[in-house]
Amino acid sequence: MISGARYSHTNVIARDWRSLAAFYEAVFGCVRTYPERDYKPSQVEGGTGVVGAGFAGAHLRLPGYGEEGPTLEIYTYDPAIEGALPKVNEPGFAHIAFGVDDVEAAHREVLDSGGSAVADIISSTRSDGAVIKWCYVRDPEGNIIELQSWTYARG
Repeated sequence: MISGARYSHTNVIARDWRSLAAFYEAVFGCVRTYPERDYKPSQVEGGTGVVGAGFAGAHLRLPGYGEEGPTLEIYTYDPAIEGALPKVNEPGFAHIAFGVDDVEAAHREVLDSGGSAVADIISSTRSDGAVIKWCYVRDPEGNIIELQSWTYARG
């Protein structure tokens, strides 16, 4: 096991990092941390393996964790490569999930803020009786977000 390992951040590559960061701040209450980043190719191409590429962006503190909690790192590369929209069943990192009080209300807010639906809102029951109401939506750039709310069996 790696000594001292702890979760730090997840990175999203955006077409427009400022616009996507504003979405996560407005819809989920993420908080931007400073300084913003602006790395030139000479600073990062050795670590990325992408010759001539630089990137700029910011970290957003995820809700529910406080000052030392994990972040969502949103960067825009220059140059960028356009790719297909992620699919829910494609190998690799698939989505980011947010626990919410009301899945239907959160779903509406994502759609009203420029996101889109992937499929329906459903409920699933775990073997211990806990019920999760959840759905997948997309942020304005097409990245997949899971919205979820749990109800636990009393016993």
